[in-house]
Amino acid sequence: MTEANTESLIRPSTGNSLLADADAVANLAVRDLAEARKFYEGLLGFEQVDEEDGELIVYKSGKTVFNVYRSDYAGTNEATAMTWAVGDRVEEIAEALGAKGIAFEHYDWPGMRREGDVHIAGDMKVAWFKDPDGNILNIASG
Repeated sequence: MTEANTESLIRPSTGNSLLADADAVANLAVRDLAEARKFYEGLLGFEQVDEEDGELIVYKSGKTVFNVYRSDYAGTNEATAMTWAVGDRVEEIAEALGAKGIAFEHYDWPGMRREGDVHIAGDMKVAWFKDPDGNILNIASG
């Protein structure tokens, strides 16, 4: 397959696209599903909508779902794994999560300042935190 053919498979086009209209699902690897359940249900307030063989829990988030599954490779991703777009509620939600004991990550990036736990760059506001397995999650303004 040529590079041009590969590009046409993954890039939306004016014609028929293979993935652009399909829903995407985030997958978060964890070591211990019981601990993950405490975090995602107890602290973040998600409700389980499905489960498979004690190895995977499915949570509903807005109009989508995300999977939390048991894996020996949990916590090996050092990049943001999932983002919730919360509009202009970043500070409000960060404060509420902090009150529940969520510890936020703080980064020093050029062009970005921090007010409390919220990083700001232009109109974008974002706050990063980790689940018990080290998956990096965030809430963002857009």
